[in-house]
Amino acid sequence: MIRWMRRFHTDDRGGITIFYAILTPAFLALLGLVVDYGGQIRALQRADNIAAEAGRAAGQGINAGQAIAGGEKVLDRTAARTAAQQYLNALPDATGTVQVIDDVHLRVNVTVHFNPILIDLFGGSAGTAHGQATVTLVAQ
Repeated sequence: MIRWMRRFHTDDRGGITIFYAILTPAFLALLGLVVDYGGQIRALQRADNIAAEAGRAAGQGINAGQAIAGGEKVLDRTAARTAAQQYLNALPDATGTVQVIDDVHLRVNVTVHFNPILIDLFGGSAGTAHGQATVTLVAQ
């Protein structure tokens, strides 16, 4: 039995080294996909959230003085569009546009840029995520 153990400890053929040399890049690539595509999903969620928040900011286009005094709630479409665009302009990592669709709808389009972490090592490049929200401006 001792003879078998000696032979086992001295017989190094390098089989495990080749195994790791083949599987390590595959595991790194898989890890890169998980991390970077997770980042892309977060960027998509952020773009949608920013578009929705800009739409909420458009609600600031109400004539506040008249509404507070108990009068009719009147929405100024131009002020609503301007408020949404100002919200987008204040964000450092996102760009966007606000379009007036008709008298009661605004569409907010947002683009968020993100940089992949591990895919860059394999020739990937920065990506963008797009979000959109349509806002109905109705005074109630």
